[in-house]
Amino acid sequence: MTTGDDDLCARPATELAALVRSRQVSARELLEAHLARLDRYDGAINAVVTRDDEAARAAADAADAALVRGGPVGPLHGLPVAHKDTHATGGMRTTWGSPLHRDTVPRQDELVVARLAAAGAIRIGKTNVPEFAAGSHTVNPVFGATHNPYRHGLSAGGSSGGAAAALAAGFVPLAEGSDMGGSLRNPAAFCNVVGLRPTPGRVPTWPAPMAWSTLSVQGPLGRTVADVALQLSVLAGPDPRVPISLSDDPAGLAAPLPERLDGLRVAWAPDLGGRVTVDPAIGSVLSASLPVFEALGARVSEDCPDLSGADEVFGTLRAWLFDASFSELVRRHPDQVKESIRWNAAMGARLTGADLARAERLHTTLHERVVEFFGRYDVLLAPTTQVLPFPVELEYPTEIAGEPQADYLAWMRSCTLLSPTGCPALSVPGGFTPDGLPVGLQIVGPPRADHRVLEVGHAFEQATRFGERRPVL
Repeated sequence: MTTGDDDLCARPATELAALVRSRQVSARELLEAHLARLDRYDGAINAVVTRDDEAARAAADAADAALVRGGPVGPLHGLPVAHKDTHATGGMRTTWGSPLHRDTVPRQDELVVARLAAAGAIRIGKTNVPEFAAGSHTVNPVFGATHNPYRHGLSAGGSSGGAAAALAAGFVPLAEGSDMGGSLRNPAAFCNVVGLRPTPGRVPTWPAPMAWSTLSVQGPLGRTVADVALQLSVLAGPDPRVPISLSDDPAGLAAPLPERLDGLRVAWAPDLGGRVTVDPAIGSVLSASLPVFEALGARVSEDCPDLSGADEVFGTLRAWLFDASFSELVRRHPDQVKESIRWNAAMGARLTGADLARAERLHTTLHERVVEFFGRYDVLLAPTTQVLPFPVELEYPTEIAGEPQADYLAWMRSCTLLSPTGCPALSVPGGFTPDGLPVGLQIVGPPRADHRVLEVGHAFEQATRFGERRPVL
């Protein structure tokens, strides 16, 4: 099969996997196309910050040899993949975006990396992150800022911003990331790709020092919903070392996705029940989505679950995790940890047992209200982000539509309010502003209904084709 490099780099991962398995395209050919595109364009975008081209070439040659020998291969056989630079990669530098780890090389892969390798994916490098993945704008003192492929000089989001930018720019067909307060969803929205925050436990995280926590999850990013579903089927599945891991068979997550939504009960929450301020340009773009759902057979009503207490739950549990993760590091290296991490860790250090108990009580009642809400609706639609991509020089937006934002977390509340619900949340391309900036639509389902949000996202994606509008680099 003869194809141009750029043509290969634009195709869905599902299609590329089939082409490699049928030997119409070799794994080496596919890899070289992506490496050439990285060489040509990533100097300006800064998405993939560590590479090992020769190791990737050796892996691609081994993948091609395995196909010649015959026998079963994994569902991602021969596909290039990049890993978030907060996820440990054995034998490859992992910096966490921190000067303290500029030269750290882990001895072994963490689980999310190992599962992709076991499925046949070929590691080409690490994607840029904010320092220790804190915040939804990808910039750090080791590698600098990642630029949005749709407009140089603007943020790619974060903390999985390098991953989303790499996908949008055609540097890899698949990438992975993590999400505590929007770190898979926010960059997907800024870069016009698809990002899924799965139900906690759907993708087991190991090693994890606080393995019972449900606030941070790992998950897939892709250019299409089907690509995300394929990757999720590889990443999901139980692991005995992870106490919250779900036991469901992950194979069903790659089941065919529908193109109609007949009878679907949809709630639309343009400002999450009055709890968030959203840039009017985003609201204008996403309001045009509602007739699309109705044309697909859904019934749409404006409604929102009662999210009372979600701010306190998220803020308390995040601060507790930051204290546990960073306070000792801050004491030892106060000048080498950014201020927002020091602030969040100090907030956690001031928490009392009563504070944590109150947060857990609020967490319980929040869950009960969300479950009741999803007895009346199948999915919730909301803006993924409250702002459009902003200049890379800013650490975070300090106001939205004239409304001041109190700290580096406040502008992400369209995601942080939903994280403690335990619901799967998918960001899909939702359209563009008149001047060409991407907008993300967030599709939220009941706890554990990960395949449902994929089904809804796929139908919307096929009807609108917003994700097919690739950036001009």
